[in-house]
Amino acid sequence: MFNNYLLAILEIVVYFSIFFVIAQLKNNNSIVDIGWGLGFVLLSWVMFINNPNLDRIVIPIMVSIWGLRLSYHIFIRNFGKPEDFRYVDMRKSWGEHQRINAFFKVFMLQGFLQFLVAMTIITYGSRIENASLVVFGVMLFAFGLAFESIGDKQLKDFKADPGNKGKIIQSGLWQYTRHPNYFGEATLWWGIFLVGLGTGAPIHSIIGPLTITILVRFVSGVPLLEKKYKDRPDFIAYKKKTPVFIPFVGKRG
Repeated sequence: MFNNYLLAILEIVVYFSIFFVIAQLKNNNSIVDIGWGLGFVLLSWVMFINNPNLDRIVIPIMVSIWGLRLSYHIFIRNFGKPEDFRYVDMRKSWGEHQRINAFFKVFMLQGFLQFLVAMTIITYGSRIENASLVVFGVMLFAFGLAFESIGDKQLKDFKADPGNKGKIIQSGLWQYTRHPNYFGEATLWWGIFLVGLGTGAPIHSIIGPLTITILVRFVSGVPLLEKKYKDRPDFIAYKKKTPVFIPFVGKRG
């Protein structure tokens, strides 16, 4: 198990270092968002190749489906656009030490978070021990992935309509939760965790789904968007009737 941790750390550091170099050449640190999903895909196959067994192939397949879709979605969304405002603000606050700060506070930080979220990927066992748990985990993953994908597509279509310019989407899955994409993201990682348990992952691999759930709900996902729109009257009205995260759970933010 210790060797798994070392291999994962080495792969993550090398991977995000490469993305750091590319970002500096392009003068755009926000490309790290594209690398987030791809990093999990690469890591999942590195861990599988390190211990190849057909019973272990379920997780890398699941992670690949999720990670490739997410990276493609972000790439298409950001293609041809300037650096994301979050990273622009970071640059301004760093002054003359932009590169060293970007390396540690953006790329290595994402690498550390990826290590935590990927705990199930790093620690799952060599064979299926509980088929029922694996099947339920795959179903939960599929539900979360569908929820996230549909939410993203609905938002993309909404923004593509000129008649919706300046409006907030409140239709489709967005009428049941203000953040269906983040809810789906957290849900699918709980599915991956259950599959991991079914293939011998230790209970402490729960660090993975807990980390991603906390991140999207309380740190970098929901709070940033809620803050961005908090003073808009239409968003205030939307908050009063729509749950913040889990569909149908709570009606006020």
